[in-house]
Amino acid sequence: MVLDGRPRNEAASSNGMDRQTLRDWVHRYNEAGVEGLRSRPPPGRPAFLTDQQMAELYELVVKGPDLAVDKSVRWRCADLREVVKRRFSVEVHESTIGKWLHELGLTRLQPRPVHPKKDPEAETAFKKTLPAW
Repeated sequence: MVLDGRPRNEAASSNGMDRQTLRDWVHRYNEAGVEGLRSRPPPGRPAFLTDQQMAELYELVVKGPDLAVDKSVRWRCADLREVVKRRFSVEVHESTIGKWLHELGLTRLQPRPVHPKKDPEAETAFKKTLPAW
């Protein structure tokens, strides 16, 4: 209706919208044509970590903690939260760490750590000598 030369008040009320909304649409149409009228996602808050930092976090989690440096035998969200705070200067909640792990295709559940002095041969010998119930 605006393209046909009708007043904006009339065009807005005929289409069940506010005049300000129609004005915004007209400006978007004038800038980008029909493509400008498509819904656009809101910009939102920028991500806490860059893609490179997320890749570094992924490598860190897959590699596992170093007992001497990290003072942990397995990663927990609380431990990763401290590492992220120390390395990237970003402070987030533990649940955010869990969400990031999920986005990276990882899980918060970790297998039990393996003792460094574990002897696989002794374990196999023990299994063979274990009496059947």
